[in-house]
Amino acid sequence: MTQVTILLEPATAAFYRQIALRAEKPLETVLADALFRLAGELSLEALRHSAED
Repeated sequence: MTQVTILLEPATAAFYRQIALRAEKPLETVLADALFRLAGELSLEALRHSAED
């Protein structure tokens, strides 16, 4: 895997840290899952837009 470093605002980091605690998962896993889901949603949106053209 490729290691990536991201900078988060303190409030954003606290938000995802709370999710990670409640899900009993590492913070890195929660962030990776959130980014993967966002990438999927953005990809679907881009495909919809390209189909409209």
